[in-house]
Amino acid sequence: MQHVPYTPERISVALGLCVVMLATLPRYMAGGHEARQTLIIIALMVVAFVAAAQWRLLSPEARQKLPGLLKRLTAMMLLGMVIMGGWHALLTDWISWQVFISHGATLGVLMHTLSLWWAGERRPS
Repeated sequence: MQHVPYTPERISVALGLCVVMLATLPRYMAGGHEARQTLIIIALMVVAFVAAAQWRLLSPEARQKLPGLLKRLTAMMLLGMVIMGGWHALLTDWISWQVFISHGATLGVLMHTLSLWWAGERRPS
């Protein structure tokens, strides 16, 4: 069996990375880090381009899986926001909303990726 380098799961993770990069922009804007902000924007454009190119290579059956994966990604991001909100409320001094959305989005994509990996490990080959 040949391994396909593009799957709807990888595209959902790539789109999640785009959301994380967008969520970090306010943090760098508030801190006055223009060089980092520019690098994040360049990386965002590259990842979005690669995700779009991979989407075009998907079969119609694989494309039909993507909306469900994006709903899963959205749910994980919302859960990440809730967890990070609780974490910051209980265990840290409140930093700023920019750090909160950055941390929440990052945790959400991490949970989404780990859940996809775990589901793949449990699926029979």
